[in-house]
Amino acid sequence: MAYRKLSRNMGQRRALLRSITTELLKNGRIETTEARAKEVRQTAEKMITLGKQGDLKARRQASAYLLDENVVKDLFENLAEKYADRQGGYTRVIKVGSRRGDAAAMVIVELV
Repeated sequence: MAYRKLSRNMGQRRALLRSITTELLKNGRIETTEARAKEVRQTAEKMITLGKQGDLKARRQASAYLLDENVVKDLFENLAEKYADRQGGYTRVIKVGSRRGDAAAMVIVELV
């Protein structure tokens, strides 16, 4: 599987993805660039799948990745119930145009 480097080294890239994933699960909707959105979609889907598993191991894995304990709690209590009957595809990416400064393709990532 090929991954996007996002013009960052490994530590910066991981921190960026952790923070964007946490904000997506916290707010339900974020606006970001298309390349970042494609990467965040993968991690958000994995976190929701962990929430659906619901056991202690899954909770510890999610806690190790996400930056906010309240988001972990909400993931395992509310989002897991919301997506209990869904087999994947928890996120939606909507293109909104170009950013003014550098013409980067901007998208909205939201939970379905």
